[in-house]
Amino acid sequence: MDLKEEMENADEGLQIGPLIDVVFLLLIYFIVTSSLKEPEGDLGIRLPGNVQQSTQLQMPDEQIIEISAEGGVNLNNRLWDEGADMTDLIDTLRNYKAAAEATGNKAMITIQAADDTRHQRVIDVMSACGQAGIVHLSVGMGGEE
Repeated sequence: MDLKEEMENADEGLQIGPLIDVVFLLLIYFIVTSSLKEPEGDLGIRLPGNVQQSTQLQMPDEQIIEISAEGGVNLNNRLWDEGADMTDLIDTLRNYKAAAEATGNKAMITIQAADDTRHQRVIDVMSACGQAGIVHLSVGMGGEE
């Protein structure tokens, strides 16, 4: 073999030594130039201690009257059946209105009736509210499933 053939055979393989040297140099460069974690900056935010309210918030005093499909009226876990006299409910609503006015709130009633409740029973409860002097009413359907 002559010298030319030996040089051609030597160039056929990949020289891994210089490649490893370059990788180590790059690794050392990135380790030296990188920082681990930036320190947090102080933003200087001051949170208020006690905030004074300019106007007093009035929360309405609300009660929910549920009417079942059978006509039963439920107010604060007290049940009036279909044939029950509504005078006791009217007295309860009058007491509720007096208590709400004593605290400076509006007496509000939400009537929550089941989907298949007779409309007459809803009207009976609405007229009981009217006799008690409660004028702020809202009616919702679908109270029971």
